[in-house]
Amino acid sequence: MSLSLKELFIKAKDFSSKHEKYFDVYEENFSKYKGKKITFVEVGIFNGGSLKIWKEYFGPDAKIIGIDINPECKKFEEDGIEIHIGNQSDPKFWDKFFSLVGNVDVILDDGGHTNLDQIITTTKCVNNINDKGILMVEDTHTSYIEFYNSSKKLSFINFAKKIIDDVNYTFPLNIKKKPNFNYSLNDQIYSTHFYESIVVFHINRKKAVVNTTVENQGTHHGIEDLVKEGNELNIKKFKEFTEKISFISLRKITKYFRKITNNKIIKKFFD
Repeated sequence: MSLSLKELFIKAKDFSSKHEKYFDVYEENFSKYKGKKITFVEVGIFNGGSLKIWKEYFGPDAKIIGIDINPECKKFEEDGIEIHIGNQSDPKFWDKFFSLVGNVDVILDDGGHTNLDQIITTTKCVNNINDKGILMVEDTHTSYIEFYNSSKKLSFINFAKKIIDDVNYTFPLNIKKKPNFNYSLNDQIYSTHFYESIVVFHINRKKAVVNTTVENQGTHHGIEDLVKEGNELNIKKFKEFTEKISFISLRKITKYFRKITNNKIIKKFFD
């Protein structure tokens, strides 16, 4: 019986440090790659403990690559584990890296944790991850910590939230409009998952396409769809409400929804 990641972590001979909740996230996203012939990259080697853990977890067919800014980490290179030295916030490093190793399947960013580190890594790596691959950025709580955060407005978390907007522009009604971005990864990122301190990007270009409508051959009963009329009424009500206030605070919006709905679930959500 194979050991879990946490069990492998506990018994590892070289030092490593992880947060408790991370193990479930790892298992949820990485277990499908066990026993597969993949290339797994971890940014941030530190004392080398996690590299051997990943090698044992994924199996002998997996190629494990570690990246660190500290040249001393080269000592952890061995059969099946490759080490590259470089700065993840340097775009030129990534160009050189991928020219050497080619496309990869999974990248785990446990590197410098600054906004620049995480954003540059995402923008330079997504294009070089195979379909059905993953970019996992961990320790994203640093978006809220001054030491790591050159700009809270331009934090990695806000960058990741913006990707949600971009991905939704692939819906047909939205794609006809002028997108509100000059640069986007929405043709490569199929979905984004947020956990506490971790953001996972799932790469799949075949699925990151314009959505289409599918209709069956069932009987159409001629029932009129009144969504438009209902929405127009709600928009009118909301416009009347917002015109009465100078600033739309969450508290005022909450009060508005309590007023216009008797839905207990909605009330509970906004309480």
